[in-house]
Amino acid sequence: MKLTAVDKKILQEVASMHDVPQGAYNIRKDGEGVSRQSTENIEIRVKTDNPGIDIIVKPGTKNESVHIPVLVTKTGINDLVYNTFEIGEGADVTVVAGCGIHNSGSEETRHDGIHTIYVRKGARLRYVEKHYGEGGGAGGKILNPKTVIEIEEGGMAELELVQIRGVDHTERVTEANLYKNASLIMVERLLTDGNQMAKSDVVVNLLGEDSFTQVTSRTVAQGDSEQIFYPRVIAHARSRGYVECDSIIMDRAKVRSVPEIAAYHAEAELTHEAAIGKIAGEQMLKLMSLGLSEKEAVEKILEGFLR
Repeated sequence: MKLTAVDKKILQEVASMHDVPQGAYNIRKDGEGVSRQSTENIEIRVKTDNPGIDIIVKPGTKNESVHIPVLVTKTGINDLVYNTFEIGEGADVTVVAGCGIHNSGSEETRHDGIHTIYVRKGARLRYVEKHYGEGGGAGGKILNPKTVIEIEEGGMAELELVQIRGVDHTERVTEANLYKNASLIMVERLLTDGNQMAKSDVVVNLLGEDSFTQVTSRTVAQGDSEQIFYPRVIAHARSRGYVECDSIIMDRAKVRSVPEIAAYHAEAELTHEAAIGKIAGEQMLKLMSLGLSEKEAVEKILEGFLR
């Protein structure tokens, strides 16, 4: 596969890739799979019933990763993909996903990714998904990801979900079911500007004894953008859960945050908190006293907040 300069820039933004990676990978561009490689322990198969792939990680696989970036560089494309992940028992792997859109035209460009993830007994998964948009055209850049994850007994998953600048509209859905001694750490980081809109709908079901989740959302809303967050943790067994939503609001933006916890078991322990506010004046003064301009100080504060 020959990568253009635009391709390479998008790959760097969404997957920290400078070129085609070593190891297992699948690169999808403009609605088609264009380059793919399996390894001894990680097999990537093309689906026969829907557009998308199956990623099968053998039980016991350790210290390996798979990259599955999506590039959309043509205006007017409406791309839909279904990916299924099978993380075998006792495995410990990293999946680097993400989608970047370059739209220089006047038509709307859209990618919807539906991911189903099975983390088998005792397995560990680190899943990183980044979204990014660029291009000077008037056409919208739309990304709508849906992730459904099942974590079996003793399994653990860390989800890092990031939306970088440039996405005009996104509706993110995340659903998780945790069984006995399973855990899920989810961190969502997002920035909107201009007239962009972002909505995140998260449901974590604590189904097994001693399951645990921590859901954290950190966002920045600038310009006339709008954000809506609805994270929910529901305990059906003796379990623990924590939800935190923290947003910085600027300019004329709107942010709505509605964390919810629900317990259907007497030994469930659930807490939540939410905060929306502006950048603290003391932080600005301190950074500007060190020689930074007002713009530089704002960027430094936001960079640290979203890290």
